[in-house]
Amino acid sequence: MATINPRVDVTFKKLFGVEENKDLLISLINSIVSDEDQVKDVQILNPYNIQNFKNDKLSILDIKARGHNDKLFNIEIQISDEADYDKRALYYWAKLYTGQLKERGQYSELNKAIGIHILNFLSIRESDQYHNVFHITEKEEGFKYFKDLELHTIELNKFEKGIDDDFQTLLSRIKSKIDMWAAFLTKYDLLDSQKSSLPTDSKDIEKALHVINVMTYTDEEQQAYDEHLKWLRHEASFGQKKYQDGVVKGREERNIEIAKKMFSKNHPTSDIADMTGLSISEIEELKS
Repeated sequence: MATINPRVDVTFKKLFGVEENKDLLISLINSIVSDEDQVKDVQILNPYNIQNFKNDKLSILDIKARGHNDKLFNIEIQISDEADYDKRALYYWAKLYTGQLKERGQYSELNKAIGIHILNFLSIRESDQYHNVFHITEKEEGFKYFKDLELHTIELNKFEKGIDDDFQTLLSRIKSKIDMWAAFLTKYDLLDSQKSSLPTDSKDIEKALHVINVMTYTDEEQQAYDEHLKWLRHEASFGQKKYQDGVVKGREERNIEIAKKMFSKNHPTSDIADMTGLSISEIEELKS
């Protein structure tokens, strides 16, 4: 059974950022982007190298690739919820896009750049979807004009919410290839234990499971993996606490509003306490 976590950035790049697994990177990219941006082959522009991040516990570890059609891709997996990540995502896209001018002298030769951000935390609170796509569009009519900019966010905690360790629930969530990759990144151990029950078109997922099953680390890689896994677990625990605190706070605020409405209509204090769960002293304090 797979014991190495593919969400740890060290593993992620060792899995997708090497030439021998380029087919997995192509599959991941094609599961995310639109039909017009599908790639048949990619050139990895920054191959895996432990020296780049072995001492950085909070690194954003990215994979830069150029498609056969010269479109550029930047795939990042982010361990920790850092302030202004939206600005950082846009900044990384801008660096990828403008960096082409080092090679090409004319603006007309700039190619589309696509940022793919795989996140271990909640970032897009306005949407329940775990995969969101962003473009620049005209405010009134919604058409795209600056077509070279495209950013994807994939919030893995939204995908795995409520699955726990039930394989049938996980299987029911898988409707597309991107769902399959999200399942691999979040429930790799569950998929590994049920490989014989995977859909018939899951050969790339089976290969990815095999790769992490046989993956070995040097001492430096093991140290980086252990440190980054610790951060991943911390973020998961902290994120759950923030969610629970938010639920409790929301419930308290709702009960206070109900109490205010009830005593404005002269309901007895005992009825307000029964309805809201607030204590008599809390209700009296609200009244005063």
